[in-house]
Amino acid sequence: MATPSIATDAPRRDTLNLRISSVERNLIDRAAASVGATRTDFILGAARRAAEDALLDRAVLSVSPQAYAEFLARLDAAPLPNERLRKTMQAPAPWAPN
Repeated sequence: MATPSIATDAPRRDTLNLRISSVERNLIDRAAASVGATRTDFILGAARRAAEDALLDRAVLSVSPQAYAEFLARLDAAPLPNERLRKTMQAPAPWAPN
């Protein structure tokens, strides 16, 4: 039985080259260091979030006219009183002075 090599077992990673100014690179490096990430991990995370946001912004949901009317009615209806809502409404705003 042949033993698979380490290179074939590891997931393949593509290379992405960027040309950026030293000011931008320093900014990215400082931000990455502040969250304990490498430059690569920081950039990939930010790019992935931006890509997902861009695609989600263009997502289309199709519902029946009846389901849409019910959705709008629920948005327009006042919330039913409950303990959690009461507690939230009585709590001081986080930005209010103590």
